[in-house]
Amino acid sequence: MFQPAALYIGLRFSRSRQGSAFTRFIQRFSLLGIVVGVAALIVVTSVMNGFENELKNRILGVVPQVTLTSERNDSMPDWQAIDASIDYPRQVLHRAPFVQIESLLQGRSQLSAVMLQGIYPEYESQHNMVGQHLVRGRLNDLQPGSYGVFIGRPLAHQIDVQVGEQIRLVAAAGGQFTPVGVMPAQRMFTVMGLFEVGADIDRQLAIAHADDVARLLRFPAGSVSGIRLYLDDAFMAERVAENLRQQPAAENLRVGEWSERYGRLFAAVRMEKGMMLFMLALVVAVAAFNVVSALVMVIHDKRYDIAILQTLGLSRRGVYVMLTVQGAVNGVVGALVGVILGVALTFGLNPIMNMLGLQLMAYTEGEGLPFLIQPLQVAAIAGLAVVLTLLATLYPAWRASHVQPAQALRYE
Repeated sequence: MFQPAALYIGLRFSRSRQGSAFTRFIQRFSLLGIVVGVAALIVVTSVMNGFENELKNRILGVVPQVTLTSERNDSMPDWQAIDASIDYPRQVLHRAPFVQIESLLQGRSQLSAVMLQGIYPEYESQHNMVGQHLVRGRLNDLQPGSYGVFIGRPLAHQIDVQVGEQIRLVAAAGGQFTPVGVMPAQRMFTVMGLFEVGADIDRQLAIAHADDVARLLRFPAGSVSGIRLYLDDAFMAERVAENLRQQPAAENLRVGEWSERYGRLFAAVRMEKGMMLFMLALVVAVAAFNVVSALVMVIHDKRYDIAILQTLGLSRRGVYVMLTVQGAVNGVVGALVGVILGVALTFGLNPIMNMLGLQLMAYTEGEGLPFLIQPLQVAAIAGLAVVLTLLATLYPAWRASHVQPAQALRYE
């Protein structure tokens, strides 16, 4: 016979179709609870991962992830020498100079506050997400002296302007003293294109050539606001910034990171994700502990068989192992089926929603809900279900192992 005997009998009991119909129903119901709980946890975590990844790509792909600027908040005239003197960490994919200032944008109908970002198209290459979400125009059309600007399509609708029309940009810095007071730096720019990233940044950002923005701010020729860094993972910005702060070449520089402006947004997303995980983990826990009731009924249904096995020489430890295995099978099978169902539902979620005519994310029209399946996370969810189920079986199995065979067979 298969050894050890306790493991063999436990597996046989878990597949047995004998016993009361109600006991089999409770067993299957507890197994179904684990399957549904694991599948729901995988689907929700995958969608939350996708949502967080979309935010990271759409927002952190546009705004500077890590910046090097002058500590005195003025221009940086020798940025090439500074760039050459710094030993960048391996997480830095690309660097580009930029000029940036908060400003007001005036269209036909109203004013709007924007972050005016001056770029050099030849330095941005494929790393600038705006270039990948252009609706009209090309970033390479930005030439020094053209005073062209790219704005988000929602912002263009808000201020009622079209491509080719002129808008007034009023900078918060670069003003001049006049007999009537300080006059802010302002100039007419021509709308050369529109972009739509699909986030609030579409209403908050305007892009022009860095030389034109530098002239607006009256920077010396060739000066920029700083150097922006593109990382392979935007969430590594804090580690990269700490590495740069410790370098002697960055002693007189201010190292900034995206979390200073958007940290609360991503903290809120992570908190929501954590709460969803916690609540659904409780669902899995409840389903796992339903195994207790199922195992208790199985023990009661097979108490005579267990007593006979003890009289044939099966030890208390053997009874304990046998019943623990029987309960753990529910956790393993439920976790495996739940993983398969959860992954299948995640991939089929958008087709199902399209079939039902549901559109939950307005900014992803035509794309559906974003999702990102992380294998380690799926394995952790399956492991959690198995561990909780195993813990739920320990006490009933221990109690059953201490029942005397004479008491179970007294009236037989």
